[in-house]
Amino acid sequence: MDTEPIVSTLKASDGSRATIEYYEKLESTVELAKKYAREGYSDRYVIVSAAQGSSKITGTKLREGEFERGVFISCLLRPSMFASQAGLLGHLSAVSLLTALEEHATKPLGLGWISDVYCGGERIGGCSIEGKLDNFSTYEYLIVSFAVRLDKESFPPRLTDMIKKVFEEGAISLQMLIAKEILNKFFLAYSSIRNPGKYMDIYSRRFALREQMIKHISVDKKQKCKILDVDKESGALIVELRGKRVEIKSQRAVVLPKKIKA
Repeated sequence: MDTEPIVSTLKASDGSRATIEYYEKLESTVELAKKYAREGYSDRYVIVSAAQGSSKITGTKLREGEFERGVFISCLLRPSMFASQAGLLGHLSAVSLLTALEEHATKPLGLGWISDVYCGGERIGGCSIEGKLDNFSTYEYLIVSFAVRLDKESFPPRLTDMIKKVFEEGAISLQMLIAKEILNKFFLAYSSIRNPGKYMDIYSRRFALREQMIKHISVDKKQKCKILDVDKESGALIVELRGKRVEIKSQRAVVLPKKIKA
């Protein structure tokens, strides 16, 4: 660990409270959150970093010792729900990330599948989810992570953010301000996981991959297919493959683009 954390409390927009452990630089928020999960840390314990060395979500190629600047969040959750009830959590998390970034971006934002976010047609980050089930098919813990790289052209500093940073207690950096916005949006969406219709409507409207040609991976070969839509009930990707309408439920079955037309 390269820096010592600053710990604060966030009163979230859904009425809950979250503990935030903030770092200026960290190798991986995900790995630290998994360590805390094993050690029994409480629900809604959040790791935030303004720079990260691991770039699995953003896809940026980093040299050894390099760190990517942006907003990196891993939220430890201990939900009281079955795994089957969390099927759309990735979609709802993506909506939370996009809507939080909306007022900061100078270029149009759009959603990929399941939870990529595009800015000006370029993939800049997204969300990932991993967890551990107990013996009753409920979660011992879930870790929802957000990662987005912020370049000054697409996300220039705003005067309102600078003013807010001065007056808001516990605002360590502009990245922290954006992180809090993401978390507030996310906790509202998370509280609606059993009734996700409103968020899936937003997801459908902001889905940016319609008509894109991608590759479908089968056992023995890759084939081109065209993205038609996303099913708002199941979250499945709907494509046209060999003249047929096919639903895809696994991200491993497709190769998605890093860039699209803005």
